[in-house]
Amino acid sequence: MLELSLNQLAAGLSAKQFSCVELTQTFLDRIAALNPALNAFITVDRDGALVQAAAADAARAAGAVGPLAGIPIAHKDIFCTEGVLTTCGSKMLENFVSPYDATVVARLKAAGTVMLGKTNCDEFAMGSTNENSAYGVVKNPWDLSRVPGGSSGGSAAAVAARLAPAITGTDTGGSIRQPASLCGVTGLKPTYGAVSRWGMVAYASSLDQGGPFAKSAEDCALLLNAFAGFDEKDSTSAERETEDYTRLLAKVPADPAKPLAGVRLGVPKEYFGDGLAADVRAAIETAIVEMEKLGAVRVEVSLPQTELAIPAYYVIAPAEASSNLSRFDGVRYGHRAAQYKDLMEMYCKSRAQGFGREVQRRIMVGTYVLSHGYYDAYYLQALKLRRLIAQDFSAALAKCDVLLGPASPTTAWPIGQMADDPVQMYLADIYTVAINLAGLPAMSIPCGFGAGGLPVGLQMIGNYFDEARMLEIAHRFQQATDFHAKVPAL
Repeated sequence: MLELSLNQLAAGLSAKQFSCVELTQTFLDRIAALNPALNAFITVDRDGALVQAAAADAARAAGAVGPLAGIPIAHKDIFCTEGVLTTCGSKMLENFVSPYDATVVARLKAAGTVMLGKTNCDEFAMGSTNENSAYGVVKNPWDLSRVPGGSSGGSAAAVAARLAPAITGTDTGGSIRQPASLCGVTGLKPTYGAVSRWGMVAYASSLDQGGPFAKSAEDCALLLNAFAGFDEKDSTSAERETEDYTRLLAKVPADPAKPLAGVRLGVPKEYFGDGLAADVRAAIETAIVEMEKLGAVRVEVSLPQTELAIPAYYVIAPAEASSNLSRFDGVRYGHRAAQYKDLMEMYCKSRAQGFGREVQRRIMVGTYVLSHGYYDAYYLQALKLRRLIAQDFSAALAKCDVLLGPASPTTAWPIGQMADDPVQMYLADIYTVAINLAGLPAMSIPCGFGAGGLPVGLQMIGNYFDEARMLEIAHRFQQATDFHAKVPAL
């Protein structure tokens, strides 16, 4: 059961080869066995999951149900879940139990999924290594001495270790794609506005986007069908017709030997510079050659503003974080200092105790760039760069169907390597942050292994709201390769 796709699990449930309760118990047992070493879960809702699984069995016995009914999943601990802890990986919310479900959670619940629990993440989704969680470091299942990537490292590590067949994540500057790459799973960041942010605790509101982690592109498409779409409760939600993201996957190619015939693969020259590790470069190049064998055509393109993405992002994102996190003041909910002399001291102590170092650092940077005298010099300039970056992508995508490149400049690095050098950690996002600034969809799919047998992810960037086409290309590649089926030895 651990290795089955979502469609195979659904088929097994329909054929009564196993029950929803048996399936859920299998994953709960695996979590109990492996999570102490991985630290991928913050909360495991064992009792709640078994109740939901029993209800799913009853629903299946009663009649027609959707493809995800009875499928165990988990949520990144940044999504509000009614009656279950939502900590955001922070001491600030260590006792917070949400009175409502996020839209993503509610839609997956309505689809009949079973929630196993909440996965570990960098505090308030701020980080690239999952070392910034108040609940401890998440370990990469391919090598427990290395990081899984962040901020959705718990989600990526759990899918890689088969603690759940699929899990939600969020991506503000690469926090789905980078850990997907480092852990050897498939992760997708949809177009900004395609998935509701309502009930997803905000980091940077103009950049945040929820998305799925799973074994394959096909599984990601099934999940996206369940939770994507317009939500009137989210003012940034795109009002579009409901879309079937699996619609192109079953299409029979005109030439089965060349399923990617006519597909134009844009390869930005800026993504293959000196900062890219040799083993990652080799795996990416081999993957592109494989796609060419499947009929695709390589097109050289340029994204000249690439090197400006990091400085623009690390002005805009902290500025928005500074505003969003001002609500955590110890007054209404969240951590409150035990001792204080007056209101101001309560604010200061509560925030100093509740937030970790990285969150404090980004709040300070964001407050600085928004302050009088610096707003024009930094924040407004970053917004202008954001527009130029988006224009670069539009020009490049006019020449091709998707853009290809690495999701991370290296494979997973040792835990603690960047602990004292946050700038080095920020540079690990060089290939991902620009996509969030532009609001485009992108995904990382396993495409090989680097030194030490560590996974390498191929990043695929599509045009606005063109997830279905991007998923089709990824699916054809995964039909011809088995990198996505590889499992770490645990």
